[in-house]
Amino acid sequence: MRRRLCVHIQKDYSLTQFEDLGLGDNLLKAIKTEGYDSPTPIQARTIPAMIEGRDIVGIAQTGTGKTAAFVLPILQKIDAKHVRPAQNSCKALIMAPTRELAAQIADSIRAYGQFMHVTVAVIVGGVKPKPQIRAMARGVDIIVATPGRLEDHIANDVIRIDQCTQVVLDEADQMMDLGFMPAIRRLMGKLPAARQTILLSATMPRQIRALASDFLDDPVEVRVAPQSRPIELIAQKIYLVDQGQKRRLLMKILDGQDMNRAIVFTRTKHGANKVVQVLEKEGFTAAAIHGNKSQNQRQKTLNAFRAGDLNILIATDIAARGIDIDDVSHVINFELPNVAESYVHRIGRTARAGKSGIAISLCDTTEQAYLRDIEKLISQSLTKEKVSVEGDELVFTPNAQLNPNAARPPGPKRNPRRHSRSGSRSGGRSNTPARSGQKARRKISRGRR
Repeated sequence: MRRRLCVHIQKDYSLTQFEDLGLGDNLLKAIKTEGYDSPTPIQARTIPAMIEGRDIVGIAQTGTGKTAAFVLPILQKIDAKHVRPAQNSCKALIMAPTRELAAQIADSIRAYGQFMHVTVAVIVGGVKPKPQIRAMARGVDIIVATPGRLEDHIANDVIRIDQCTQVVLDEADQMMDLGFMPAIRRLMGKLPAARQTILLSATMPRQIRALASDFLDDPVEVRVAPQSRPIELIAQKIYLVDQGQKRRLLMKILDGQDMNRAIVFTRTKHGANKVVQVLEKEGFTAAAIHGNKSQNQRQKTLNAFRAGDLNILIATDIAARGIDIDDVSHVINFELPNVAESYVHRIGRTARAGKSGIAISLCDTTEQAYLRDIEKLISQSLTKEKVSVEGDELVFTPNAQLNPNAARPPGPKRNPRRHSRSGSRSGGRSNTPARSGQKARRKISRGRR
């Protein structure tokens, strides 16, 4: 059944204190304990509308405080009713594109719900399914899940979502890019009609707008730009370098006095592992995070990076969105992404919470077409320097220009929706629905998202 899409401009909730948003004492106490004084714009606009029971379409980048914007009203509703969830079911469902983001959302739920009796289960791939099955046996208040593993548990009668009254789709555009739209539509079809739905996305492409039209009822639109757009707080540097000198240049940058904590991005999992090996051979301490790592390995690496026990993280684009790590001084694109939008998400890992940051991109001749795509996307011509490593010195030639004849590397420009079962370790799954009349019971693999 098609639901109404009549997006209204959100009321001017120009509220500057959490006490003005209608939140209960337990939540206000937790907010104060976590050290927050005043709501961000998306929190000030979303929280009252959610408490009123409205569906929401939220358009905001990461780093704007949107997790608390939906977590706090969900906790408010749970705390007010004190109704125990049924076996294998939940009251609220939050879907996220990656395991790391799901874990981060669950951490926020525990932090804001620390003075409540609230239960949460994280349902993701990359870990054994049995602990998740045990966690769901008695029912939980909130499930935070990635779509693939959630569908597997539902197909095997481990989880029911037919009694869920609140659902959040976080980072919907990334879920679309990862090929999850068919799964999202199937999951939304299993939810009760009487529910509150929140859809959050950094962008609003046609498929996401269609999703909102089909599954949200008369939603309020909350469109919030960051108080200071991250791209304006980031010093972007482009170093044109010969491919054979990239590794030496990377080590020089990482050895710089101003380098505090860095995320280095590569395009491939193999490339990330190779960079770690090269750095460790030269005495650096680094670790990689990508889809071939188990969930426990990835979480252990992220925890070490957050705690400061590790200051160099090598990552593929799986870490480019939704991971909020404070005090990242540098983002280094060891390899430029072949999808221009990924550049914006990558460099957004620095300059968080109003701080400044540095983004350095190492661009060889084979990547200059990618750089032109990036400049077109951000409507900005980036300053370029030719850099060479001569002995122990870096030699800079300012005002360098791209080669106008640089060809695009062979292969497709982008294919983010390619999603096959063979890629299960990184979250892949078939999007082919079960045959009509056939019960879709599937064995759960550890690699499902």
